[in-house]
Amino acid sequence: QVQLVESGGGLVQAGGSLRLSCAASRSIFSFNEMAWYRQAPGMQRELVAAITSGGSTNYAESVKGRFTISRDNAKNTVYLQMNSLKPEDTAVYYCRGISFASYYWGQGTQVTVAS
Repeated sequence: QVQLVESGGGLVQAGGSLRLSCAASRSIFSFNEMAWYRQAPGMQRELVAAITSGGSTNYAESVKGRFTISRDNAKNTVYLQMNSLKPEDTAVYYCRGISFASYYWGQGTQVTVAS
């Protein structure tokens, strides 16, 4: 059973930074794509950023220029560096991996940005 475990969430002031980590229980080479999603209260889960096995990245318009997704293959970990955080970035952030036709999700980590 594949496990994805997020960490790094917390409370930060607006304008601050956080780095989220998603550690996979197996090689991330086995995932065609890994991504970060977020879900705010009362809202639908939305894509924040994604990175393919080839290293191509994709970002939501709302985070372009502020967030950076990256991967460390040796550590089987995907990161989300979040800078210039805004109160509207407050949400539970989830890691998702796609391996062929299978989708895997982490349990989520809370990010709260205080104004």
